[in-house]
Amino acid sequence: MRTQLTSVLRAAARPSIISRTSRATPSLVRLSSGHAQETYESFSERYVKFFENAEDLFEVQRGLNNCFAHDLVPSTSVVEAALRASRRVNDYSTAVRIFEGIKEKVENRQQYQAYLEELKGVREELGVTTKEELYSS
Repeated sequence: MRTQLTSVLRAAARPSIISRTSRATPSLVRLSSGHAQETYESFSERYVKFFENAEDLFEVQRGLNNCFAHDLVPSTSVVEAALRASRRVNDYSTAVRIFEGIKEKVENRQQYQAYLEELKGVREELGVTTKEELYSS
């Protein structure tokens, strides 16, 4: 009886061959979320529509935060829609800050000047000046 008990305990203490093969092996495949990457054109179109439909200051500022959080500079059509939305909700300071955001996002001064030139007509129409123009002595 003792030999039988000893053999049973030894068998229980040793890992069995079956349990070794049934272990899950780690997978080296990286799973992705499956979302398609958004193109620059669809990004611009989405935010133009967003700003056209923004009804209050909170929505405009939320859209600007989301838009500027991406690793790209918004197109001039997006900036124009954001400027019009900020003036529609009667918030001049947000309109000025849009240009400050662009200045921070672009790589160099020439790109910022190109945005200012492209949006000159809209700026004049809406009466929006830049921070540099406001504080120039």
